[in-house]
Amino acid sequence: MNRPIRSFVLRQGRTTPAQQRALDALLPVYGIPFPEKIESKKPLVLEIGSGMGETTFEIAKVHPEADFVAVEVHGPGVGSLLNRIDKEGLTNLRVVRHDAVEVLERMVADGSLSAVHLFFPDPWPKKRHHKRRLVQPAFVSLLHRKLKVGGLLHAATDWPDYATWIEEAFAGWKKAARGFAERPTTKFEARGRELGHPIRDLYFERILRG
Repeated sequence: MNRPIRSFVLRQGRTTPAQQRALDALLPVYGIPFPEKIESKKPLVLEIGSGMGETTFEIAKVHPEADFVAVEVHGPGVGSLLNRIDKEGLTNLRVVRHDAVEVLERMVADGSLSAVHLFFPDPWPKKRHHKRRLVQPAFVSLLHRKLKVGGLLHAATDWPDYATWIEEAFAGWKKAARGFAERPTTKFEARGRELGHPIRDLYFERILRG
């Protein structure tokens, strides 16, 4: 899929010494290098844009029956998650530091995912930037290929306009009552609630058509 417009910007956030040590020493241990194939005999859950990793980590910790892959491009977040994994000794959570669309295209087999988590993606609120939103028709088609029939997409956003955008993009899918796992509240979400941002969780099930 030709996708010259990326949905993220690599911000020059400060990487702490502990995060850098994790990137150097732990990414080779808990990371999956691009474009190595992602495989699992358990239900496989992919989180797109895992940020600092606290959500993926908490979900993986209480669901040892599944394997989780966190995809993130920003070094500080990857380093923080690697440190969490190493401290707890989690064996069911791996990390890929790469663009999520390319990961889906080249590392994930068709029909292999039980769930995809898309929590608080960049809303690109200005209308002229909507083309940079991750959720686009080509992305929806890509997820349809990679999810199993009955696989779940769980998206969350604090932007009402983006919630509507996502609902319209997945209009051909079946709405689900819940996701693969309960989503824990993050610091980002708590801050958004304090600012009066409405939090929306949206659930969709991959059907044969959609």
